[in-house]
Amino acid sequence: MLLAIDIGNSNITLGVFDGQRLSCTARLSADSRRLADEYGELALNILNRKGVQPGAVSAAAICSVVPRLTPTFEEVCREFLNVTPLTVNTGVKTGVRILYENPRDVGADRVADAAAAYRLYGGPTIVVDFGTGTVFDAISREGDYLGGAIAPGIEVAAEALHQTTSQLRRVDAAMPRRAIGRNTPEALQSGLMLGYVGLVEGMVRRFKDEIGGDAKVVATGGLARVMAGATKIFDATNPDLTLIGLRMIYEMNRGQREGD
Repeated sequence: MLLAIDIGNSNITLGVFDGQRLSCTARLSADSRRLADEYGELALNILNRKGVQPGAVSAAAICSVVPRLTPTFEEVCREFLNVTPLTVNTGVKTGVRILYENPRDVGADRVADAAAAYRLYGGPTIVVDFGTGTVFDAISREGDYLGGAIAPGIEVAAEALHQTTSQLRRVDAAMPRRAIGRNTPEALQSGLMLGYVGLVEGMVRRFKDEIGGDAKVVATGGLARVMAGATKIFDATNPDLTLIGLRMIYEMNRGQREGD
């Protein structure tokens, strides 16, 4: 079994693959103050509850946008699972040619998304990842990573409103029944959720103007299904796209690793 680990700014997502099948997923909060021993115990407990024995994990792959946590999870893999993980970084085969001005600036999760999106849906493709940031990525007809756009994530925007105003409370990230809120929580949900639907639809139209009107649009990330339920802009919804991309990248590099 392959353990795929997606380390984000807010959450760490674990995915266990039995061959090409994603058998289970789990999420941990991202906290760079935690030690490898703490994360190791947490990960083992969660995997056990999901029915995955540590000895069944024979390989691991990591993508991370939190540099301080990358070595922590590399140590977790070595010490708790007895495997040396593949960490997606410069020099790792991804199957994606990156046309960003500085390829090193592209997060490993965006590369994994691009690798999976092109192989699953073809090109051109637009990936919208609903995470800490709302990230738009453009993949060309040939499978090249062209670039993208980054906006604050929905939950980040909601927290900013709560922290910087005296009377606005926290609200759940759920679609409101109507655009015109009849109370403050409804008004907040309308502005956040439907406002972001408008943002996504507008950005996708602009991306299509640049890469082609036939571009497939894929939603991923924690709020992908919620957002996809409020717009017809998406051709596919795949919350596990990053994990699938990690599996694909691991398979591209497996022969080289076995030969080391």
